[in-house]
Amino acid sequence: MENLISLVNKIQRACTALGDHGESSALPTLWDSLPAIAVVGGQSSGKSSVLESVVGKDFLPRGSGIVTRRPLVLQLHKSDEGSREYAEFLHLPRKRFTDFAAVRKEIQDETDRETGRTKQISSVPIHLSIYSPNVVNLTLIDLPGLTKVAVEGQPDSIVKDIEDMVRSYIEKPNCIILAISPANQDLATSDAIKISREVDPTGDRTIGVLTKIDLMDKGTDAVDILEGRAYRLKFPWIGVVNRSQADINKNVDMIAARRREREYFNSSPEYKHLAHRMGSEHLGKMLSKHLETVIKSKIPGIQSLINKTISELETELTRLGKPVAADAGGKLYSIMEICRSFDQIFKDHLDGVRPGGDKIYNVFDNQLPAALKRLQFDKQLSMENIRKLITEADGYQPHLIAPEQGYRRLIESSLITIRGPAEAAVDAVHSLLKDLIHKSISETLLMHSLDDLQDLKQYPGLRVEVGAAAVDSLERMRDESKRATLQLVDMECSYLTVDFFRKLPQDVDKGGNPTHSIFDRYNDSYLRRIGTTILSYVNMVCATLRHSIPKSIVYCQVREAKRSLLDHFFTELGKMETKRLSSLLNEDPAIMERRSALAKRLELYRSAQAEIDAVAWSK
Repeated sequence: MENLISLVNKIQRACTALGDHGESSALPTLWDSLPAIAVVGGQSSGKSSVLESVVGKDFLPRGSGIVTRRPLVLQLHKSDEGSREYAEFLHLPRKRFTDFAAVRKEIQDETDRETGRTKQISSVPIHLSIYSPNVVNLTLIDLPGLTKVAVEGQPDSIVKDIEDMVRSYIEKPNCIILAISPANQDLATSDAIKISREVDPTGDRTIGVLTKIDLMDKGTDAVDILEGRAYRLKFPWIGVVNRSQADINKNVDMIAARRREREYFNSSPEYKHLAHRMGSEHLGKMLSKHLETVIKSKIPGIQSLINKTISELETELTRLGKPVAADAGGKLYSIMEICRSFDQIFKDHLDGVRPGGDKIYNVFDNQLPAALKRLQFDKQLSMENIRKLITEADGYQPHLIAPEQGYRRLIESSLITIRGPAEAAVDAVHSLLKDLIHKSISETLLMHSLDDLQDLKQYPGLRVEVGAAAVDSLERMRDESKRATLQLVDMECSYLTVDFFRKLPQDVDKGGNPTHSIFDRYNDSYLRRIGTTILSYVNMVCATLRHSIPKSIVYCQVREAKRSLLDHFFTELGKMETKRLSSLLNEDPAIMERRSALAKRLELYRSAQAEIDAVAWSK
């Protein structure tokens, strides 16, 4: 089971290196799911001495007031017998410390680098690993000592700030609370017990440690506390006797201090019967064993979280797409595939596979006919205008049979107004095609394989270029469509249907009197008949154009867009140099950083999954 704690230590270090830990995220993480032991106590409660006793080394800063000003995540790794003891900091990954006085100095220096040479605190943890044959596998988190008042150089909020920091660790359900209380003070005033009770009222996660038993007033003892009568916890209280300040000044080593501690409990009449479960050596073993038990019980939950997170990370990485290819051929291939995917999605919209193409039909079936109906032919064919154009067309000599030139002028002046609806139909379809371009760009996904997607939105430069190239092509197609469509109208103006003239009434039937003036030779009945005939012809032309204009638009715009939307862009693409291709695939730096972080995190979780599964199956 020692391998299980070592595995958890390894995963915790990896989580910290990737920022995947509770201090940096409000979301449940692998770090949060891994059990750890948080050391809680008031200032001068002997918290640092307890940690040093468990480790068996002097390595923590000492002094008055707040000495621990940042959380210290301490991971102990039991190494082979006879191997050399050393320490490593996460912020100095390739540097080994064999001098533990240098470890103490580095803790002080790293604290100052974060907080400055002040008495301020920081929630950013320091991560320290110690490898020794004399330790048990264990993870301890040393938190700043709880205080009741702010001293000079500290903000008034320091008391609350420290409490909030401590609470942020110990309120997690997977946190084991090591509550340090001095025996020479009333337990009712213990800062550690008070805050532990708030987050763990049943005491199921709290292990009580009583320090300074040897400093109690004469005639008093801590038996009631140690036996659980004064304050009961789920786990038995453990008493320790730390080195005195005089011992520290004399550099009394930990081996001698532990021996004296054992002698104290074995020789004290009050504690002799409890000696087997007292002392820092027993504390370390008990904590290691308890941590193993807790980790073992949490394995199913840890596996569930890992599996769920792996699925979420894979989904997110899929959404972000693959990294950009390094070589020019790979870049060109990626661009071409993305463009083809975009082109296919655009065609799908036009063909009804995706929504949007039906709006073009609406232009032909509703907008164009409605616009043609709104044309004011009655203004062109008013009695006054008919008389004016007919007589002007005759010139100095009246027509002999039918006023052909007058008819032509009236028809041309009426048909010319159809150019407006025709142009409007071209522009309306152009606008819809542009909308489909933007819609297709936002939907474009390139699938290389079942689990590998690239998104056109992944590359802002390429997205802009493809969009601009597509719109340029649409504009060229619109210009050609407008030219062809207006030609249809002009054709109707330039050549009238022969059958129409053959059906016109002869001049003898016009009802006029040739002896009258040229300006009044036609009566109203005849002029109305001319207007009705011309309106009938114009309506016939409108009916024809209603069907031919959509054909022209579809041929010149819709069909051409489906056939050659990006042809010009592909031609230019083949001429581009590698540098230019790279600029098209220049991803948003935030996306690149996000993908890299997710990939590293996914690698961590997969590794953790394999190792935890192996341990679980071996049970």
